Amino acid sequence: MSTAGPNAGIGLTTISRTVAALAVEVVHTVERVVVGEGRVRTARGNAWEAVCADRARADQRAALDRLVAELATSRAATRDRQAARAPQPVS
Repeated sequence: MSTAGPNAGIGLTTISRTVAALAVEVVHTVERVVVGEGRVRTARGNAWEAVCADRARADQRAALDRLVAELATSRAATRDRQAARAPQPVS
């Protein structure tokens, strides 16, 4: 005869997984009720937001690169003008 009872498979891990699953379901249901069915976050929506954020960061990097290039060009032009105006040493 086996000494294991009918609930031998239920342990602390099983209970916590069940509680976590129920909590996720409750949060999901509350989100649908509060924000509406059409505005529930999805994996596709999250991915699209990430793509848009990456594009925005790339645009900002490109704008900063252009600004740095313009400043470098301006500084080089100023340096060249100053060098042209400086008196040349007589050899």
